Order: sequence, then C-alpha cells, then structure tokens
Amino acid sequence: MRLITGTLLDNVISEAKKSPRRRKNYNFHPSDESRCHRLLNALEPGTYIRPHRHLDPEKEELMLLLKGRMGMIFFDDAGTVTETALLAVGSESFGIDIPWGTYHSLVCLEPGTVFLEAKAGPYRPFTPEENAPWAPTEQEPTAPVYLAELERLFVP
Repeated sequence: MRLITGTLLDNVISEAKKSPRRRKNYNFHPSDESRCHRLLNALEPGTYIRPHRHLDPEKEELMLLLKGRMGMIFFDDAGTVTETALLAVGSESFGIDIPWGTYHSLVCLEPGTVFLEAKAGPYRPFTPEENAPWAPTEQEPTAPVYLAELERLFVP
C-alpha cells in the first residue's frame, strides 16, 4: 500500500521545480512494460508538452487534478484549436478523459500543479504519426512562443 499524501505531492513538486523541463513523474506502476500505468505528474508554469495523440485504441488517458490549475487544449489534424477545458481543484471541472486518436496538450497555469494519470501500458515513445507535425519540439527555439500562445487561451 502507498498512500497519496500531501508530503508525497510536495516532494514531487519540489523535483519538478528543479527539473529543466519543469515537470516530474512519480510512477506507481513497477515498470515501463506494465499493462496499466498509474502516475503523478507534477507541473510548473513554463513546461511545454508538445501536442500529440495516441493512435493505439487502448491508450485513452484519464487525468484527475489533485493540486493547482491547468488548461487542456484539443486540436484538429491541421493544428487548429477545436476545444479547451480549464481544470482547477475545487471547481466544477477537475478531471478529464482523453479519447485515443485526439491531438491534445496542456498548459500549467499555477505553480505546484499535480494530476493523477492513468492509461494503458506499456510505455512506448511517440511515433512520428503521433507527434503533431505543426507544433515545435521542446528543443526548437519557437517552442516558448508557441507555449505562450497556448497559455493565452486561458487568460480571461
């Protein structure tokens, strides 16, 4: 048994703050080969998650927000934003189930944001068909500009 405690969340948040990518996972599943992946994702503002999709019909994702606020963004195949959702602890919307085959990304809107994620394993790196070809990679110099555009979708 492993309890999900405030101390655990604080530890994962601390690791995310130290990470160059501004995020950190804490896995409950024993290996990348596990059939069911259960993990905490701690995010800090400024982390960039390239839009992507999962082409395996078993790779739907469930995210439940435990701390903070984040914005979910959905895209069509050309990269046009089709839908957004603001998730916040204590609000009406605090979780989301993402269907397979749907381009999506998220932005962290508050320091110390943490969500619980569940999805099918095993872990496999994204294929070229799963990464959004119209979005920059994390390493490209245009990534911060693109991230700022996505963050502006949630400014009132």
